[in-house]
This record gives sequence, structure tokens and C-alpha cells, in this order.
Amino acid sequence: MARLDERVRTSPVRDGFVERQNFADAAAALWLEGELVHTEDLVLHDAHMDIRTPTHELTRAHAVLRARRRIFAQKPAWALGRDGYLALTGRGGAMPAAAGQKSREGQGVFAPEAETDGAMEAQEPDLLAEEFAEIDAVLARSSKILSGAEAPARKQETSLRDRPEPQNGLVYDLDWNEEERLTEWQAVLAETRELPSVLRAAILLEAWTEIEVLQHAAWLGPLFCAALLRQEGLAGHQLACLHLGQKNIPRERRRSRNRGDRLLAFLDAIHEAALAGLKEHDRLVLAKNQMARRLRERRASSKLPDLVELVLSRPLVSTGMIQETLKVSKQGALNLVGELNLREMTGRGRFRAWGIV
Repeated sequence: MARLDERVRTSPVRDGFVERQNFADAAAALWLEGELVHTEDLVLHDAHMDIRTPTHELTRAHAVLRARRRIFAQKPAWALGRDGYLALTGRGGAMPAAAGQKSREGQGVFAPEAETDGAMEAQEPDLLAEEFAEIDAVLARSSKILSGAEAPARKQETSLRDRPEPQNGLVYDLDWNEEERLTEWQAVLAETRELPSVLRAAILLEAWTEIEVLQHAAWLGPLFCAALLRQEGLAGHQLACLHLGQKNIPRERRRSRNRGDRLLAFLDAIHEAALAGLKEHDRLVLAKNQMARRLRERRASSKLPDLVELVLSRPLVSTGMIQETLKVSKQGALNLVGELNLREMTGRGRFRAWGIV
């Protein structure tokens, strides 16, 4: 893992490698839960260019993808801090201000909505204005989601601390106390503070699996452990793909009745994640060097270098993605693809996509 991190630190394909690892780990996270999500569908969904209606599994994989990006965009200590816990587990986020009011700064994530003053309460409410305000809020939220930004929290009458537990017994286990389980896992995090980073990450992975902290976000545990490796400096320039590493470990080992066997399995998962990362990095470097030969003696205004960067940053690129990113016509996109001699991934006439071998 340390050798991979050192290569990534000085790598010419660092950004593309990190982004490709995000897609691979998100797909692997759903694979571990028994759901098959094609990486190609995830890439197109992320670019808002779905060729079919997104499935529930695909949207969950995209949530993993966005969580990885969010963790990596923050400081190394953010994910395991209070703000990180609240944001990633869905318990944080600033409360939106009511229509016509200014949100109070410095309230914190558990602050209730700002109270209206007596003069405002005495006035008769404008029903039409309230309806338009609701419509504007929905439009603004939809625009942020389509642009890839975080969706604002919905307006609530109570604070997040007083929010009632879900009552749908068909979807949630009503006896599942996530707060208590998260506190138990955080206790393990504190107790293992003096241990080596890799052993500590393996213990935390095993504890997250055994405690079963979150009902519908089991994939957060490996992300927290990857954030720990980044915080400790072992993987400071990447976010380790621990889901991908676990995918290469037989389920019988990961779910063994013997705790020692489970710990060894999770240690091997970290090792497998590093090996997969080294292979992928070397493959990207080789592909970049091969494509760089085709860039010699090109005009300064050529779009070919931009296409190389786009291809390296995604497992596949479609004609629409090339058109939107490089601002070229459909025929121009096809001409650029022909110059790079990329491998066609779909073999379909109406929808074509390419990737590197």
C-alpha cells in the first residue's frame, strides 16, 4: 500500500487513477451486497447520459461514488471527525432557512430552524407566495442534483436530534439502534489507537461487519477505514479501494466463525486492494505513453490531448461524453477516437463507447 501511494504521489496519471478507482470500488461495494452494477452504466449515470432507466442498485452505487469523492476532497482527518460522521451517515447538513428568512450562522448541525419574530407571526400568511416558494425550492434542489452538487436537506419542523425513528417495519428493523452501534464501533476506533495502521484498519473492518452499524449503508465502513489509512499517511494520496480488495477474498473467509481467520481475511483484502491498484496504475501509465506517441507534431489547438485525459479518467467514454467535454460535433468526436485507435466496448450502432485496452 505504501509503494502504491508513493507511485501515485508522483504519477502523471494520478487524477485519472483516483477517479477510475472510485468507479471500480463503487461497483465492488454493491457486488459484496449481492448486486451487480456494471461500471459502464455507472459512468454514464454519473455523466447524466443513462441509456436506460437507472435501477435502485445503480443509484446506490452512485451514492458510494459520491461519498468517495467527498471524502477525498476533504482534509484527511475529516471523515473520522464529528463533521464527517454526521455528513456521511446522513445525520448532518445545515438546516435550510424558511422562505423569507435568513438562516442563523453558527447554529451547528443540530440547530432547529430560526424562529420567526412576533410581527411576522401576526401577519396573515400569503398562501400563493408559499406555494411559489416551495416550487422554487424543488427546482433549486433538482438543479443541484443534476449538476452533481449535494442536495440540500428538506425543511423540517424538528431538529435532527429529535427526528423520530423510521416506522416502516417492512424497510427498517425497528429495534436497530444505529446510534448505539456507531458508538460501539467508535469505541473500537479509540481502543486501537496505538496499533499499526494496517492492523488497525483490519480490526475496524472486522468490527464494522460484526456490529452491522448501519442498516442500509454497510458500504460506509470500508470508506471510513480507507480514510483512516489516508489519515495515518499510509495512503495519503489516494483512497484505498477496500471494497475491491474484499471482492477478491472468498466469502467463507470474510464470514468465518473464527475471529482470527476474519482478521487475516481483512488483512489480505487490504493487500489485494494494493495489488489491484498497482496493476491498474501500471496499465494506465503504459496506455498514456502509447497514446502520447500519437500526440507528436500536433497543432496547439488540437483536441487530442484533452481526449487522452478524458479516456484515462473514465473506464469508458461515449460519443456524447466526448462531445460535451471537448465541445466538438459528433463527427469530430468519432474522428478523434479514430486517431487514438481506442477499443470499442459496446459494438452497437446507436450507442457507441470506447476505452483503453
